Amino acid sequence: MWDLVVVGAGPAGAAAALGALAVDPSLSVLMVDRHDFPRDKACGDGIAPHVLELLAEVDVTGIVDDWTPVRRFALTRGDVGVERSMARPTWVVPRTVFDQRLVEAAQAAGADLIQRRVRGVQVQRRSTIVDGEIDARFVVGADGAHSVVRRDLGVKAGPVALAIRGYAPTPPKRAASQVIAYGPGRQPSYAWSFDRGDGWSNVGYGEQLSADRPRPSRADLMAHLEELLPGATDGAKSWWGHHLPLSGWSWRPPAGPVMLAGDAAGLINPMTGEGIYYAVATGLLAGRAVARALRVDSADAGTPYRRQTKRLLGRHLRHTALTAQLSRSGRILDAGIRAAAADQRIFDDLVDLGLADGLITGPLLRALIRS
Repeated sequence: MWDLVVVGAGPAGAAAALGALAVDPSLSVLMVDRHDFPRDKACGDGIAPHVLELLAEVDVTGIVDDWTPVRRFALTRGDVGVERSMARPTWVVPRTVFDQRLVEAAQAAGADLIQRRVRGVQVQRRSTIVDGEIDARFVVGADGAHSVVRRDLGVKAGPVALAIRGYAPTPPKRAASQVIAYGPGRQPSYAWSFDRGDGWSNVGYGEQLSADRPRPSRADLMAHLEELLPGATDGAKSWWGHHLPLSGWSWRPPAGPVMLAGDAAGLINPMTGEGIYYAVATGLLAGRAVARALRVDSADAGTPYRRQTKRLLGRHLRHTALTAQLSRSGRILDAGIRAAAADQRIFDDLVDLGLADGLITGPLLRALIRS
């Protein structure tokens, strides 16, 4: 019987393994992923400095040192825009690279990895059975937007966005920056261009799906990207469509031996589509909760996991949900962008709110209210 089985070996899954083994290196930890590594994953590829700080807590350092930091961030909506230097740089690293390095770090810490497509999870009295034959004391579901673990736990999925991502040569006017361009219609809908620093940019477009409007086609998504960021698709390749399970007003992980982390838990920032910070943060917390539950011979890691995630992300999730709701008004969205253009502090507040664990600060709230 494994102490911990992690379904999915992306950032959330690898972080769960790292979190558990940092507390107790003697634990038996198995990561199960349907893909072999390295593998691509549709994503904006943005790595906030907050992510690196979390990984340093489990002795994973230098993971992006050979990539170029990005210091400029731009937000636009039509004729309204802001571009400033961020208080701290971010990195844009393809998931083929970043995820592989995290998996290798987890393996170096003592985790095992097998390639297997998990089709079901059964919670029993003394253990949880993964795929009918892998026995585990605890399970972390880190298997993405279409999580099998979430389905078998009976946890409902929340709002979802649909996006398309590709890689395109970086044009000079968008070099050395991360750019988000909001669409003119119903929000959230935005295009992005994130310079990787190697001559290529991660480009894409996404919008929230809704029952009262038609589901966008691939052609629709591509057309919106080109409309908002002209020339972004020139010479592009590696297109990949994907779903983004957006976070809401609150998140309440279930008690017991099975936890959800990252995309599987429905944790994608509804303002920016960012999810790697949430994935690493919740993965680490889930892994630590498992190790501590094993230490006291408890079958419930979910309850302490819920307390810790609430402490870290509770207020932040409420603030991002409120900001996403307010930004459905073009007038308020424009006011926020104008305020960020006029005040570096407000700009920094928006960046933290969109890329990591920031909150709606007083200056930002006053700027929105005045609109």
